[in-house]
Order: sequence, then structure tokens, then C-alpha cells
Amino acid sequence: CMLESLTLQEKLELQALLSERIRRDNQRKWLTYYPDNGPLRRELYPKHMQCFADGAQYQQRLFMAANRVGKTEGVGAYEVALHLTGNYPAWWKGRRFDRKTKGWAAGDTRQTVRDILVEKLLGPKNARGTGMIPGESIARIVPMPGVPDGVELVEVRSKHGGNSRLSFKSFDQGRLSFQGTEQDFVWLDEEPPADIYEECLTRTATTRGLILLTFTPLSGLSDVVLMFLPGGDIHEQQDEKSSRSVILATWDDVPHLDERAKEMLFASYMPFQRDARTKGIPALGSGAIYPVPESDIVIPDFALPNHWPRAYGMDVGWNRTAAIWGAFDRETSTSYLYSQHYRGEAEPVVHAEAVKSRGKWIPGAIDPASRGRSQSDGHQLLEMYQSMGLDLTPANNAVESGIYDVWTLLSAGKLKVFASCADWISEYRMYRRDDKGRVVKKNDHLMDASRYLIGTGRDIARCKPKPADEEESFASGGWMC
Repeated sequence: CMLESLTLQEKLELQALLSERIRRDNQRKWLTYYPDNGPLRRELYPKHMQCFADGAQYQQRLFMAANRVGKTEGVGAYEVALHLTGNYPAWWKGRRFDRKTKGWAAGDTRQTVRDILVEKLLGPKNARGTGMIPGESIARIVPMPGVPDGVELVEVRSKHGGNSRLSFKSFDQGRLSFQGTEQDFVWLDEEPPADIYEECLTRTATTRGLILLTFTPLSGLSDVVLMFLPGGDIHEQQDEKSSRSVILATWDDVPHLDERAKEMLFASYMPFQRDARTKGIPALGSGAIYPVPESDIVIPDFALPNHWPRAYGMDVGWNRTAAIWGAFDRETSTSYLYSQHYRGEAEPVVHAEAVKSRGKWIPGAIDPASRGRSQSDGHQLLEMYQSMGLDLTPANNAVESGIYDVWTLLSAGKLKVFASCADWISEYRMYRRDDKGRVVKKNDHLMDASRYLIGTGRDIARCKPKPADEEESFASGGWMC
């Protein structure tokens, strides 16, 4: 009724005002993120909030997340836009700059930077200003030479005066392109090569600048990931000494993915990438020796039946001596790894006592290299351990066939590991081949012990003796099943 009473001129003016309002709303995208109320209110994004807040204390942050949780737009692009404009929301607990800034945004290639980072921050090529950086704040856009519709630099008006500057870079440009001036912040939206990450550290060192990494760990436990997760121990952590923070985000940490979307996405992913794409857990990678998802083999601890035969595999050395215990369910042909010993720089007697504490009656298969002479006193380690009461047999150390035997059990669902075997799980994540197909002989002691257990331990395994006959069982060789 009101519209009918308007003159043509008034209707045209109203239409112009509505169009301007839509234009301004489209150019202020960041204002729609993390509202106080509603189905997408910020309290439902605790991992995103934690990542932002950690920026106030830690210079290096890794937001290692599943696909589709908003790591690129909702974390990286959002924070970069705030640092460039200086327009921080009232609820912001992260780092604040009280001056104009300069920074980098980088990804894999110049093309992916154009298609992802530039579009998230500036909007599509035909609608610049509709990305996370408010259109009214964009002062100048410099094209990227040799990349159609690419952007090399954007200048953004800062509320503190002057223009902030953001340069777009890509890893395929190489380390040298990351040399240069100091930066206030660096956003790496995919996992960078180690040498490029080191350059980024150098550019932010004297400014106490920020480095924010946002990616899904499809390359496994790479050098950069291991900087944040020492030893492959995958959990959220904050380290004041290195000024590093790790935040993990899964599909369950965001409200915008419904169950139907999760089911469709899950079904479309390769099995060995599902943990990475849905939980942000580093993928096994193309060089993984055992490309079986961790979620398929790790199970909660449970009480083992006494009639299951048991044995252990043992890998010895001064830097690290490791043993893994297994129990074998003959009815289902399933092997269970249920206990571990993992210690370095200790005398044989220390390891022997640790082994015996798990059951003196359990036989073991030991690294055949133990038959060589130790550097400590010239005695043979095998004889030394046997003299300390361990029932040991030299293991079959055919590496490739042993790996194949373990892989066969893993892939068939016939080898499970208790969740309490944390060091075994960490080694499993890092057990891989190099680019020439050779086994990387690093952090593999429990993996070797597992080969000994599967290759030899199953043949010598013994059931737990009956309490009344325990002493007799040792004299006669134990209760065989």
C-alpha cells in the first residue's frame, strides 16, 4: 500500500537505496561471520575461537583441520582481513595491530592462489570487493604478471592511517621469492616446503610477527608438521618455548555440516585419506609402508583371555631399546599388540626387568643383530639377556617379507593395537619409504619389533601358566596351545 502511494521518482530513489544497501552488504562479508546469536553463532566454533585467541601469545599457529570446516575463509582470510583493516570485532581476543601492517598470503601454485586466496579475500574477478576484505577498504590492486586475473599485491586502507599491504605468493616460486623484507604476518594456506617455512620465520623474527598455517595434512607427518608435533604425537598443544600452537578441528567441531553432507563426503574420500579429511589427522602419505588408516587398527584396551598365547618382539640398541607384546586369538586368527617397552640410554638389566615385569613366562623374538658384540663390555647381548632370565629366540630378520606379513594382517583387519601403545602408534604414523623406495631407518624400533613378533613370535607364543603349575611350566617349556 505504501509503495502504491509513492511517485515514480520516489520509487526509483527507493530502488537505488535498496541496491546500494545490497552492494554494501556484499562488500562487508566479514560482518556476517561469528554472530552473537543464531545457528552459526561463534560459541559453536570453539576451535576457530581458540586459534584466534592463541595469536595473542604464540607467534606460530597451526590450524590443522578437516576439509570443509572453514579453515581457509573462516580462519585464514578472516584474520588477515582484520589485520589489514585494523577493524577488530569487540569479542576479538587475538593479536591486535595498532598500525598499518604488511604481510604475505601464500599457497601451492600461482593458479591456486588466484583461484582460492585471492577470491576469498577480494571476491571473484568480476566482483572485486565482495571477499573478506571490505570493498570500501580496498585502495589498490596490482595484477600478477603472467597470471590471467591474478593479483600480486593489494593495498588496504587501515583505520590507523595509511595503507596496509598484502602480497600474494606461491610455493612453486621457490624459496628465493620468500626472501626480502620483514613482515608483520604470514598466512600459509597449504603446507609449505620446509625451506620456505624457514624463510617465513626469518621474515617475521624481528617484528615478532605472526605465522598462521591452515591446511588439511594430506602429506602425512612431514618435516613442517613434525615441527609442531614432535615425535608425531598428534594432539593439540601449546609450547611457550618455541611459541607454537596446534589446533585440531574435525567435522564434529563445526555446526554448518549436516550428517547427510558428512556421509556423502566420507564416501567420496579414499580410505587412507579419511582420517585427514574428516579429523585433521595427518594422512599416511604416498610413502607410507602400511597404508592402513590408524582408525582401522587402534582399539580400546581390554582384558586378554588367559588362553590366548602371547609373545613379544624386541629390538635392542643403546639409543633406543623397544619391545612390543602380542596376544593371538587362534579362533579368529587375529593378533593384538597390547603392551610396549620404549626406552633409550639404559643398561640391559633395566630393559630385562621391564620385560620380566610383564610376565617372565612370555617368550620373545629378538633382533638377530643382538648376536653381535656390544660396545659396553664385549659380551653378546643375546646371551646377556638370556642370562638375566629372558626366554629369547633370534628372530627372522628378512625385512621385506616381514613388512609384507605385517601389512597382510593389517589390511585384512587381523592385526589390532591397544590405544595405550602410544609410542607404537607414533612410529606407525612415521614409518615410510624415501623417494627411492628404501625404508627410512628412523623412529622405527617398535616397527622392527613388530616384524620380529609377527614373523617369529607367533611360532613360539605361549599361554599363561596356571598359577599352581607356574614354576613347573618354566622347567618344561610352558603351557603350549
